[in-house]
Amino acid sequence: MFGGGWDNRLSPLEDTDIMQLSILDLALIVEGQTATQALHNSLDLARHAETWGYQRFWLAEHHNMVGIASAATAVAIGYVAGGTSTIRVGAGGIMLPNHSPLVIAEQFGTLESLYPGRIDLGLGRAPGSDGLTTRALRRSPQAAEQFPQDVLELQSLFGPLQEGQKIQAVPGTGLNVPLWILGSSLFGARLAAMLGLPYAFASHFAPAALDEALALYRREFRPSAQLQQPYSMAGLNVVAADSDGQARRLFTSAQQQFASLVRGAPGKLQPPLDDIEQYWTPGEKIHASSMLACSVVGNRQRVREGIEAFVARTGVDEVILCSAIYDHSARLHSFELVAEAMS
Repeated sequence: MFGGGWDNRLSPLEDTDIMQLSILDLALIVEGQTATQALHNSLDLARHAETWGYQRFWLAEHHNMVGIASAATAVAIGYVAGGTSTIRVGAGGIMLPNHSPLVIAEQFGTLESLYPGRIDLGLGRAPGSDGLTTRALRRSPQAAEQFPQDVLELQSLFGPLQEGQKIQAVPGTGLNVPLWILGSSLFGARLAAMLGLPYAFASHFAPAALDEALALYRREFRPSAQLQQPYSMAGLNVVAADSDGQARRLFTSAQQQFASLVRGAPGKLQPPLDDIEQYWTPGEKIHASSMLACSVVGNRQRVREGIEAFVARTGVDEVILCSAIYDHSARLHSFELVAEAMS
């Protein structure tokens, strides 16, 4: 499908006992701060994550969200990649229905040209926004139906130039930027398996179909030029602190965030609360807690046990951690504790 020249950019686990951990950062804008500070914090976290041994650092595309600063995802990736030196940086993900494959090939071909061997491109089928925002992006609500064909077109644009090919990505052609399929349903799992691509499941906010999707992906996987064996990653919310009580308090920011989503009023990330039960209704608690079911919260030992249990249950090759913590220093400390616990 791609031709030759693929290097091993996934670092699969078959020859090592080291658990692969990565970071998904939404460039969250916390209450009282700006997008500028959020992006600076993302780079600071990525620099620390690089020294702590994390495998990759991904940013996600969201539009019309006042609490997320990574809407111009390729620009944010370039900022983080330019400020780091070894950690892989990429999109978790680009919502392909919002873009033409040629534009994404040019953007990520540029990133790969600037930071060779360090760029990942995760692709999602959801628009990452509501209907009004989709129209503001000048995209059709039916664009998601073309997702498989758009992925194939993107693959061809990253592949070698073919005889008679009239359209090419410059830069992009022949760069073979590693593609991932992202998803929270069986659709993405089946597509990733059919195309022989690595698969990342969004269990950090939509865990319901996790086990079924992973099983389908492994069962139906077909080897490709990019990947000879199935390679899966799953999202996990992790909040680590020096004590369980401190971690539970920090986690209330994420609980407020998801309760706000349930209310249809997403906003900036709020400071932690002493008593989350005073914040949400019983119905909001049930709904938000179900979305946050894949979460590990506690001290270093509890977090280690939780991550190990998650990997044992799912069999994933890699875990990508998401951490909505209000205070930046506490967020850094959380990821450092995780790295120490899992080393």
